[in-house]
Amino acid sequence: MKFAGIIPARYQSTRFPGKPLAMIKNKPMIQWVYENASKALGQVWVATDDKRIFEAVRAFGGNVVETLPTHQSGTDRCAEAARIVAKDTDFDVVINIQGDEPFIKPEQIEVLKSCFQDETVDVATLVKKIETEEELFNPNRPKVVMDAKRNALYFSRSPIPFMRGEQEANWHVKHNFWAHIGLYAFRAEVLQQLTKLEQTPLELAESLEQLRWLENGYKIKTAETSFRTIGIDTPEDLEAALQLF
Repeated sequence: MKFAGIIPARYQSTRFPGKPLAMIKNKPMIQWVYENASKALGQVWVATDDKRIFEAVRAFGGNVVETLPTHQSGTDRCAEAARIVAKDTDFDVVINIQGDEPFIKPEQIEVLKSCFQDETVDVATLVKKIETEEELFNPNRPKVVMDAKRNALYFSRSPIPFMRGEQEANWHVKHNFWAHIGLYAFRAEVLQQLTKLEQTPLELAESLEQLRWLENGYKIKTAETSFRTIGIDTPEDLEAALQLF
């Protein structure tokens, strides 16, 4: 089984323009992501539509491909990059790595890779047990419920399931709730199929693109991680991350 890592990265961001090039210690953020991903993957590329990011990746010796500026999601950008890379490289599974998570752990990628020991798995992602009330009720932290085989049943910005008869402050103590970690792996041909799907009602309601895949009958396998992810969405997030670093 051959794996390829692709890191979609765009310069424009409403809350943090130029985010991939923000410096963390002595390196741009995108370099931290690239180097940590490379510890678990032999093949990694950055996919971008911005010349500044393109040149920055080249400067630290990374692989980079130029993609169209019209993509609506990182998944679409990842799919185009995979088509470009496939002309010269052989791989079975594409791992889509968030470009704003500089402290991603190689162990998280390894857990995701292990899902594909099952030949029936087409898409895989990570989940982490929710430990606080604040996280459970944070709409920016998507939640997921799974079946007995750890396939995702539904993703939501709301706490799911609803705990009838329990005070909200006790929900996370009385039941195991799971946060979704936005790291995905796709069989190469499935990735291309997913990008051809039209947006669906549940996706539009929750603004979660993985619901489009579920609504169209694709299964999403989940694997558990114990590592907390630190996504950088704003300059304030960067300052907080630097303190943790």
